[in-house]
Amino acid sequence: MSEDIITVELRDRVGKGAARAARREGLVPGVIYGAKMPPQPITVNRKQMDLLLQKPGLFNTLFVLQAGDKKQQVLPRDVQLHVVTDVPLHVDFLRLSDTTEITINIPVVFVNEEESEALRQGAVLNIVRHQIEVRCLAGSIPSSIEVDLAGTEIGDSIHIGAVPLPKGVVPTITDRDFTIVTLAAPTVQAVETVVEGDEDAEGEEAVEGEATESSDDD
Repeated sequence: MSEDIITVELRDRVGKGAARAARREGLVPGVIYGAKMPPQPITVNRKQMDLLLQKPGLFNTLFVLQAGDKKQQVLPRDVQLHVVTDVPLHVDFLRLSDTTEITINIPVVFVNEEESEALRQGAVLNIVRHQIEVRCLAGSIPSSIEVDLAGTEIGDSIHIGAVPLPKGVVPTITDRDFTIVTLAAPTVQAVETVVEGDEDAEGEEAVEGEATESSDDD
């Protein structure tokens, strides 16, 4: 996966008061933890943090945190947001090395849809899993898991066992060959039709009824 650089500042003060002070200065307090090392409090520029939150797949993207001349490979693990304004309040990063094994959710993408006979016939693509939880080394995190739809027909289902995964990437669910997607037959909504002759007959009955009522009145 691609690596992006996040510039951070190390901080010595911790606690609610220090966190509030950092936010007043346009900074988001955070912490780096893991790799059998003590947690390191940091701050991230608020504008930079806002851009990160717009990034697709934030929590399965490797970043390099740079503090001065020191760099550390990390993975975002949690971002706390204000319940009303969605302003970022705190961010957690996990320290990584290329040999660190982690559990992570990887998004599923579908390819070769134009080569699916089922989709050409109007089949419905029922996605059972939009992402798959896997275990892998931090240096081998795939950006996505591709599911090939070429040659699929109506009624087919694709299971994890039929999907080639990158070397070293293993699903956390190992006790069954779980379903990722099914291709269901198109649903056709039944439309009730009214025969024109029946409408005419109903009209005639109504007219006759009115005529009868008129003669009774007389």
